[in-house]
Amino acid sequence: MGLVLGLVITLSAVLAYSAYITWQVKGLRKLQTNLVDRNRKDSLQLLRIQNDLNSLAVAMRDMISGDEPYPLTAWSAQFERIHTDLDDAMRLEATFAAASRTPQQSAFLTSSFNQFWDAADRIFALARNGNTKEAREQIQLSLQERQATLSTAVARLLVQNTENEEQAGLQIVEIYDRVQRQVYVFLAATLLAILLSSLSIIRWNRRLFAQLAEISERRSELAQKLIATQESTLRYISRELHDEFGQVLTAVGSMLRRAGSHAPEGSSLRSDLQEVLETVQSTLESVRSLSQALHPVMLDEAGLESTLDWYIPTVERQTGITISYEKQGKPFAVDGAAGVHVYRILQEALNNVARHSVAKQAWVRLRFLPEALELEVEDHGVGFSEHPRKQGIGLVAMRERSELMGGQIVFSRPHEGGTRVHLVVPREKAESYGKEDHSLARG
Repeated sequence: MGLVLGLVITLSAVLAYSAYITWQVKGLRKLQTNLVDRNRKDSLQLLRIQNDLNSLAVAMRDMISGDEPYPLTAWSAQFERIHTDLDDAMRLEATFAAASRTPQQSAFLTSSFNQFWDAADRIFALARNGNTKEAREQIQLSLQERQATLSTAVARLLVQNTENEEQAGLQIVEIYDRVQRQVYVFLAATLLAILLSSLSIIRWNRRLFAQLAEISERRSELAQKLIATQESTLRYISRELHDEFGQVLTAVGSMLRRAGSHAPEGSSLRSDLQEVLETVQSTLESVRSLSQALHPVMLDEAGLESTLDWYIPTVERQTGITISYEKQGKPFAVDGAAGVHVYRILQEALNNVARHSVAKQAWVRLRFLPEALELEVEDHGVGFSEHPRKQGIGLVAMRERSELMGGQIVFSRPHEGGTRVHLVVPREKAESYGKEDHSLARG
């Protein structure tokens, strides 16, 4: 009778513990399904909205420049297509919005979009009535500002989703820790049968941990693909600007020179043609500068070191900041994909110096060490908190790029004040990063 009672107690304990574990795992799956997956789908829709806003920014830039031989009303069809796509994206995004999203945030996003489209309708109405100049002024004064506000709001929501995902990860870890503690208590209070059951549960937990590791790896792969897609887009736009617009402007310049040579010496026609030629040359230089800023061709042709030798003096001329550039060690070849990441990190760091530091001088140090590649950007300006509550999307992108290369990036404050960005990339990763990516793709 005692054995039967002991068996009943043992079986009851096993069933109770099994029910507890099952409940915890169901809660974990519910958390992953309702929060993590939903958060990921929401981020995809936010990225879709961000891409549409970027398309609107490009269209407004073309409308203002007046380079195209079309009236402003010709862009109305493109605006309508983007409007339709944005409405669909907003509808889907509202169904996936994270639980932490406040009604005020959703109302602000909806109101901002409504105000943007109302302003766009007024501008096209002005264009249809022949008030082209006033319409362009309204684009500059109102429409572009509203688009920038929307882009900023969407970017903040993306950052908020990333933070929500991190919080969900912490909750998942807490669930596992709680289950693990119960396992130890249960093992200490039961006999051999309970021990065997507990070992089986531990093996199940290990499988769940492996699934979490796989999810983390997939997230890293997704980040890498997103960055690769961004770089591919920038490279395509850069080549289109350089090849298409550059060739057209070069041809126009040649035709203007030929026309000027046939005009009478000292005539007003010759003077006008020379003035137009100078405008075309200035535009050509601007297009080439924009093309290089989007994706320097030198990265593909001459490598990272030569690109930085060109880029840093260019930033000095554009910003008026004195940059002291130091190189140490024996240079070695840096893989093209790794070179792009290092270049983007330097670009973001110098942009932060120009925009936020109020510094008049900066230091860039590139070190080719036997075991690593180091990049350091330092200024003695305003600086920022070493442990900010919220990181800007630029800092997040810098960290993401360094992790993709297997490197480490540290943001610190020098003794003189300001900010120091220190990037370290293992040499083997810097030399073979892109090759590893290709081999994985083939596998």
